[in-house]
Amino acid sequence: MGLVDRFKGYTLADLRKDLVAGFIVGIVAIPLGMAFAIASGVRPENGLYTVIIAGILISLLGGSRYQIGGPTGAFVPILLGIVMQYGFQNLLIAGFMAGIMLVIMGLLKWGSLIKYIPRPVIIGFTAGIAVIIFSGQISNFLGLEGVEKHEEFHLNMMAIWDKISTFNGKSVLVALVCLALLIAVPKITSKIPPALIGLLGSTLIGFLFFSGQIPTIGTAFGDIPNKLPEFQFFDLSLEKIIYLLPPAIAIALLGGIESLLSAMVADGMKQGYKHDSNKELVGQGIANMVAPLFGGIPATGAIARTATNIRNGAVSKVSGVFHGVVVLLVLLLFAPYASLIPLASMAPILMVVAWNMSEKKQFMHVLKTKTMDSVILLITFLLTVFTDLATAVIAGLLLAFVIFITRMSRALHIKKGKTALTHLAEHEKEGIEVITLNGPLFFGSTDVLEESVSAKQKEKVVILKLQDVPYIDTSAEATLLNIVKKVNRQDGELLIVGLQPEPMQLLERTGLTHEIGHHRFFERMEEALGTAKQLMKTKVSSQIS
Repeated sequence: MGLVDRFKGYTLADLRKDLVAGFIVGIVAIPLGMAFAIASGVRPENGLYTVIIAGILISLLGGSRYQIGGPTGAFVPILLGIVMQYGFQNLLIAGFMAGIMLVIMGLLKWGSLIKYIPRPVIIGFTAGIAVIIFSGQISNFLGLEGVEKHEEFHLNMMAIWDKISTFNGKSVLVALVCLALLIAVPKITSKIPPALIGLLGSTLIGFLFFSGQIPTIGTAFGDIPNKLPEFQFFDLSLEKIIYLLPPAIAIALLGGIESLLSAMVADGMKQGYKHDSNKELVGQGIANMVAPLFGGIPATGAIARTATNIRNGAVSKVSGVFHGVVVLLVLLLFAPYASLIPLASMAPILMVVAWNMSEKKQFMHVLKTKTMDSVILLITFLLTVFTDLATAVIAGLLLAFVIFITRMSRALHIKKGKTALTHLAEHEKEGIEVITLNGPLFFGSTDVLEESVSAKQKEKVVILKLQDVPYIDTSAEATLLNIVKKVNRQDGELLIVGLQPEPMQLLERTGLTHEIGHHRFFERMEEALGTAKQLMKTKVSSQIS
């Protein structure tokens, strides 16, 4: 779709709606961008650079009309771990590499794979991330000094406890003012972003009454420059690429999942609209390739800001582009004043974000089911908190896979009987056995399949009814070959009835249809029974002679 077609029918009224929505989202993104950057272990301006550059590119090039991109809470624990282990410069390189991976994923049309991630896994790691973000702000909320950051959750909690004696009541008061405003503003009006009011109000209190007595962005990071950094490419080598491959993969996978989840939320809020998941991955990838070249950290679709964009009347991608322009103007005009913001003012904002993203209702709902989904949820959650996100997601997916395979293997039903032989004579029935299979034949059910044809099939005609078997994999195909050989060794015959087209294609490709004999495959049971009777007569005749 060309640019002209994309904006066909776009009116001045639509532009006005987009500008209003973009302005509001831009104002919301400023404190969140800085807060997420600080929580990720980088300077606050790096978060603003990300909002501006990645935010504009994601809106322009992504597959969702309403998506707002930038730093998000989901990235906080993984980015903090990368900064601590690899350093800030390598974080930028890993983000650039992740962008390339996202573009490739989109070009390979992997966008639809998001639907195969079980909901308990998503809820589990999201709730785990929320716990990490919330706990990571305790020291700033309490104004603790000298708290050393660690990758491990329990070590961070121990570090906070060790420094609890440095508790600063003035920081707590500023944090409580911000928290009170965050809670009160939405009850009064929905037109003003509560994070902005909370930040401005608590910063004013801190500046007027506690100047020089509480930690601020200025004391922690120095002044924020009121300009974008210059373009700078990386010094890449094969050794460095291999070294940074694990964090790059983690960023790409999480960024892809988070962006597509956000786009799906947007679809749900705008009935009749559907995003292009593969185009979204390509747009996210390009944004993450460009942003690090200007000091931006990894970005993805921001669910809360995307929802804010839609609720404030966004009509097109213009709102997302304008939100980045708003942040750019604020950076150019007001950046020096950001040094006055207390760290205690940022803490409640992130804590509220963590509380809102925790999916507490869905978490408790899954737990109450007391099923294996509850186990998947808890394991993913606990591993996210106490190990790392990659381990948690892989473990959650593997557990879900094992449970799924177990359930599917039980879905195969096998029935042996004479019901299909009622119109045959008794002496004819004795030599024929009908085995009816219902369900998928795959590696998880091959043992049941093999046991269905017992070792006592001597001189019998075995009819396998497979019309209710929708799927056969190569493991099941190999088992069928073993059954054919077993029946042949016992001087028996194997006939197959009602094999569906897709399984038939597999057997033809592997040569099993030739091994069995094309004349042993039948569409209807009547045809198979006629052949079975003839085969039994031949066997009886050969035995008499």
